[in-house]
Amino acid sequence: MDTRAIAQDVVERAIRAGADSADVWLQTETEFNVQVRMGEIETLSQAGSKGLGLRLFKDKRLGFASTADFTPEALDRLIETTLGIAAFADPKDENALAETAPNHTFPDLNLYDPAIAALPTDTKIGMAIACERASFEADPRITNSEGAGFGSVVGETVLANSQGLVASYKTSGCSLYCQPLAEQDGKKQVDYDYAYVRDWSKMESAETIGHRAAERVLRKLGAKKVPTQTAPVVFERRVASRIWAEVLGAVNGDAVHKGMSYLRERLGDSIASEIVTLVDDGTVPGGMGSAPFDGEGLPTQRNVIIEKGTLKMFLYDTLTARKVGGGVVSTHNARRSTGGAGGIGVFNLLLEPGTKSVEELLGGISNGFLVTSVMGGGANTVTGDYSIGASGLWIENGQPTFAVEEVTIAGTMDSILKGIDGIANDLVFHGTIVSPTFSVAEMTIAGL
Repeated sequence: MDTRAIAQDVVERAIRAGADSADVWLQTETEFNVQVRMGEIETLSQAGSKGLGLRLFKDKRLGFASTADFTPEALDRLIETTLGIAAFADPKDENALAETAPNHTFPDLNLYDPAIAALPTDTKIGMAIACERASFEADPRITNSEGAGFGSVVGETVLANSQGLVASYKTSGCSLYCQPLAEQDGKKQVDYDYAYVRDWSKMESAETIGHRAAERVLRKLGAKKVPTQTAPVVFERRVASRIWAEVLGAVNGDAVHKGMSYLRERLGDSIASEIVTLVDDGTVPGGMGSAPFDGEGLPTQRNVIIEKGTLKMFLYDTLTARKVGGGVVSTHNARRSTGGAGGIGVFNLLLEPGTKSVEELLGGISNGFLVTSVMGGGANTVTGDYSIGASGLWIENGQPTFAVEEVTIAGTMDSILKGIDGIANDLVFHGTIVSPTFSVAEMTIAGL
């Protein structure tokens, strides 16, 4: 299937049918998943999918529709439907394509590894079984499991528009996870560990992930509440990324324009500690969210959102930037799927790491809370208030000493960001929003 030719053909047919301009976002995927439990396969699936989203503009009106049927007759109906939707839409001045270069050469970001596409099914199943087995072998207190699994996906993305741009890239990825259950004194705990890579050669062994999952659940045994107090709080990297996901909602240009962000009037202000630099970078080679172009066909780039504590920018796609006006331009942060006309998003949002190890970071804390899991709650990005349920480990004299559960940590986004006083060096690209472990000088911990 020549996906580039299909996308280009739909655009040309949409223009002939009466659209002023149009673009197509086309994606194909082949996905494999296996889940095992107690050494037996529970689910096993392999599926292929494809989709095509057509966005067109007619008299400054926007229409969008999508299909998974690529036959000529279905694509004719898609174009007719999309034009019909546009006819009922309100005209808006911002409704037009972004200005893209038809012959732009996009970089290869190492997003595809043929070794993942070629992995035998037996290897994938064996990885999941070995991962779970390793967690059981780690300690007799691990008595049950919520399963282990291996997944892989191989895909292609194509963008074509009526300005002559036709661009595409292939992606691959695979993941392995394990979720053991441990029991002590009649009380049970569950935790997990995982890895996600684009390059098969960088996948950790099943045994490593299984042992690490076991360590995580075993350290939760004997968990208890602590008295309500204020103390230093350390966000382990896996939960630290949740903070930056909250910040993302506040720097979204559309939310800012609508007055729905606590940061709306603070561009250029100091909003975080001087050691904080927050970046969105779609050009990271092999990054989980990396892409050579955004959802409008503009080349991705490195955007520094917070630099040494100062808020430097908000994020925009072209339509929002035009709506805001006043010289605002796209930050090349349009995100797209075959099921939607697009919006503002990130590619690889990351807090730049520090130089200390996690152990060195904890070593400077005489009494505090290492957060390893959070649930519910979060930030109100309009007011900046923050409150969330948490569990983790209590730190005494620089060392984790006992497990903590059923507490709430609270503050404001301002107090959290400005209170960051240490950043570790343990950044790992296992998702599109990532962070090293970091410490906050003081937060309210509500317990007993």
